[in-house]
Amino acid sequence: MSVTIRPASLADLEALVRLENASFSTDRLSRRSFRHWLTTEHRALLIAETAGVIGGYILIIYHPGTRLARVYSLAVMPELRGNGIAKALMLAGEQAARDDGRLYLRLEVSVDNTPAIKLYQSLDFQKFGLYRDYYQDHKDALRYQKRIRRYRDTPQHRSVHWLRQTTPFTCGPAALMMAMHALDKTYLPSRDEEINLWREATTIFMTSGHGGCHPIGLALAAKRRHFSVEVWINQAGPLFIDSVRNDDKKQVIELVDNGFKREAQQQGIAIHYSNITQNDLTDAFAAGGIPLILISTFALDGKKAPHWVVMSGFDNDCLYMHDSDPDESRQSVLDSQFIPVAREAFERMSCFGKNRLRTAVIIRPS
Repeated sequence: MSVTIRPASLADLEALVRLENASFSTDRLSRRSFRHWLTTEHRALLIAETAGVIGGYILIIYHPGTRLARVYSLAVMPELRGNGIAKALMLAGEQAARDDGRLYLRLEVSVDNTPAIKLYQSLDFQKFGLYRDYYQDHKDALRYQKRIRRYRDTPQHRSVHWLRQTTPFTCGPAALMMAMHALDKTYLPSRDEEINLWREATTIFMTSGHGGCHPIGLALAAKRRHFSVEVWINQAGPLFIDSVRNDDKKQVIELVDNGFKREAQQQGIAIHYSNITQNDLTDAFAAGGIPLILISTFALDGKKAPHWVVMSGFDNDCLYMHDSDPDESRQSVLDSQFIPVAREAFERMSCFGKNRLRTAVIIRPS
């Protein structure tokens, strides 16, 4: 069967909706969703035409600030299945992601969708996980990924259980709980623990809303739970003090900063007042530690907010992160784990504010 693959346009909206409704009984994309994806960036939406009929489509989503692409949806008209349309769409989508500079292409598939699983495996996708109760009908999903650019070396990954932060301000505690659980499976994260860690590590104030977590505050919290820690900060003055304008708030932030530093000295926590390099991070990871890294979210969501993430792997091209706060508009829970960030992008992402704060906390077993 002769198949032509081309980018979708708004003129294809109604045909895409009909195709979706004919292909799926649950987890359907709505007309509104299709209109959104037809008019937004960070995606490839391709359709397959045969004999003048739209017989299938593929939607690939690109995650800003990372080298990750995801097959968000793939559909072929039931009466046209078995003619190679899905494979043609997958190959075209993979090429589009490669042309956009992506290193990994990921997807989810129902555990009982045998034809799709066979297709993905024939295209060299590798299974790397299982997600329970993923679909509306409560079926489990298998997770597959493919390195769509040639491996330069073998990635080093570590089993880090992903956690979602339960408040807008507890990325630091969520990151710390992920690291501590990865190092000691007897340590059990909980929401009570998340809030307690925040109370122990918070700076009290930030630009708006509740305060974030100070790196030394996180280190002290980990030390109290019998982990070994060290801290890297590239400036000696009070952290985040420029994020507030009110003088009273500045005084409080300075008091908290000084208090953390005094207690760290009493506890014998090593604090390196210098820039932590990517080599420092990868060396610590390879030696059994897990770094918590403060990033700016600007590359991810354009908001320039400080945000704690967990390092979960590295290779020559990328550092990999677990992010406890997925952007639901573009980033699924599944794609918040082992996020590949190109090393040159990470260098820009891992500093915050006009003073270019660069800080990390290395957590190790005691």
